[in-house]
Amino acid sequence: MKKAYHLLICAFLLASCDIWNVQPQPFPVWTPIPSRTPGVVTPTPIILTATPLNTLTATNTPEVILVTPITPTTAPTNTPTLTAVIVTGTPSPTVPPAPVQSVAVDILGCNTSIDITHGMGEVTNAYITVRNTGTVDLPNTCALLRAIDEDRGHPDKSKCVEDLPAQYQVNLKLTVDSKYQVGTIIQVDITSNDIILLRVDKQSCREIGLFGGAPSEVGVVEPIEP
Repeated sequence: MKKAYHLLICAFLLASCDIWNVQPQPFPVWTPIPSRTPGVVTPTPIILTATPLNTLTATNTPEVILVTPITPTTAPTNTPTLTAVIVTGTPSPTVPPAPVQSVAVDILGCNTSIDITHGMGEVTNAYITVRNTGTVDLPNTCALLRAIDEDRGHPDKSKCVEDLPAQYQVNLKLTVDSKYQVGTIIQVDITSNDIILLRVDKQSCREIGLFGGAPSEVGVVEPIEP
């Protein structure tokens, strides 16, 4: 009995002493970490309320001004006189019309002949009328005849007048050396001081007899017939 008592006291002392200097740790128990509840954010509308301003009512009190009429002591003696001024415009100078150069040519017809004087065989004669239809005179006016079958140059293939006044005309006879019994196509150039004013061609120069014969006034400058 005494021995058992001593064992009990020894067990008690041993139990109260820490011989390891380390407290035993409890056995860990793994528990799941609770998940966080997501927060719900609800946008709260911002409501702006207008604050009424204090309205000030301005009251204008009319101001009364007394005006005392002033009676003139001296009446005006000078009465203005209105004078009518007549302004006359200066007429603008008259500009003369610009000069116009214009000619017209009529090929009256043709005939053939034998030119022994110049040592040529058959020649073609063309009768033309040159008219100055412009407003200015044409100095040194010439007419030149050409033919498609022309051989040698004839001295009478060109004729000139020293001056062809405006609204005047002249009949001319022109001659070219042409082939025997060949249809002749002719061309007439009208110049003034070597400047070509008009060029006319005729595909078939018919017999002058069909138009009443050759004109009698050849080389004579005369007014244009109306």
